[in-house]
Amino acid sequence: MQADPRALRFGAGVTTVVLAIVLVTGSVWLLAAQVVVFALGVFGVSPYGMIFKGIVKSPPKELEDAAPPRFAQGVGFTFALVGLVGYVTQTTPLALGAIAAALFAAFLNAAFGFCLGCEMYLIVRRLLPAAR
Repeated sequence: MQADPRALRFGAGVTTVVLAIVLVTGSVWLLAAQVVVFALGVFGVSPYGMIFKGIVKSPPKELEDAAPPRFAQGVGFTFALVGLVGYVTQTTPLALGAIAAALFAAFLNAAFGFCLGCEMYLIVRRLLPAAR
C-alpha cells in the first residue's frame, strides 16, 4: 500500500491544530474525536487524507510506503488515548504530557516533514527481525 506524502503532512498539520486546541481548551470531546481519527488512520482510512484528496486534484510526484505512517497513527492513537484517560480520570498532568508529546510529533511532521512515528517503525523493524 502506498501513501501520498503531501496528504500525510496535511493530516499532521490538522492534527497539530486540533491537539493545540485541546491543550488550550481541555476539550475532552475534541480529543476523543482525534482518538477516532488516529484509530481510522491505523487502518488506512484517514479523514484528513480524504479531505486533502477532495481539495488537491494533482497526482503526487512520488508515493511512499504506507506502513510507517500507519504505525505512526498507532503511536498517536496511544498518546491521545492516554491523554483522554488522563482527562477522564482527572489526572491532568498525565493528559497534558501525553497530548503535548503527540502535538510535538505532529508538529515535527507538519513543519519539517519528519515523522517521528515513522522513524520508530524503522527502528522496530531493524530490532525485530521477525517483523520483516
